[in-house]
Amino acid sequence: MNALTNRRHPSAVVLLLLLGLLLTGTAYAALAPKQATAASTAAGADQVAYGKELFVANCATCHGKNGTGTKSGPSLAGVGAAAVDFQVGTGRMPLMNPGAQAPRGTDVKFDDEQIAAMAAYVASLSPGPAVPEAKWLDAKAGDPARGGQIYRVNCAMCHNARGAGGALTRGKYAPPLIGVEEKHIFEAMETGPQSMPVFNDKNLSPEDKRDVIAYLKSMDEEGNPGGQALGSLGPVSEGMFVWILGIGGLVLFAVWIAAHTTRSTKKVDL
Repeated sequence: MNALTNRRHPSAVVLLLLLGLLLTGTAYAALAPKQATAASTAAGADQVAYGKELFVANCATCHGKNGTGTKSGPSLAGVGAAAVDFQVGTGRMPLMNPGAQAPRGTDVKFDDEQIAAMAAYVASLSPGPAVPEAKWLDAKAGDPARGGQIYRVNCAMCHNARGAGGALTRGKYAPPLIGVEEKHIFEAMETGPQSMPVFNDKNLSPEDKRDVIAYLKSMDEEGNPGGQALGSLGPVSEGMFVWILGIGGLVLFAVWIAAHTTRSTKKVDL
């Protein structure tokens, strides 16, 4: 009886292995982050091909023909469509003048269709963050008060409490956030351009990012109630302004009084 109980069918091990693989695959498909899915799966082959043509003509010199990087530019594997949409859509790429970091461009070289095509091509190279859905960009659906709390904890140390930007080390800087498009704010948090850290969904959920966007847009609408922003540095710039004009004015007035007092004394002596 014990011998029959301890005997196993030869295929039992194989069945157990197949069952384990099935359960592992099912769990991964259910728990894998959404941005890990390549955006190219939804993009047509024609769009990817068109994006490759644009990429080879405008980006391959620095990033390589297959986006693997060169001495002049980093690899684009895993950056996703969101990074391309941000960098090209804000005019930072193609980079005109190499420097400490790429500044925001005043003139975007490509239209929306071309940017989407290049984003689809880069996303086809390796999975990465996708361009955010419209529902996460609706500032009216966000909570500005909660977004302000998240912003002050994670962003204000570099971008300033009012989103006016600020200086960093080695010639780099955090750019101003006032007037930036909602999509590009979300993509910057998602991809971490330049010296900015990456805030993926494990750090800040899409709802958190939308709340931050709502906070920044609320500052856009209300403006500056104090008149001149003076760099939005608070007591620093305001104190310097008062010191230079206020104290400086008092010093000049004292010099003027002293000069006129000396002239009056000389006339009396005569």
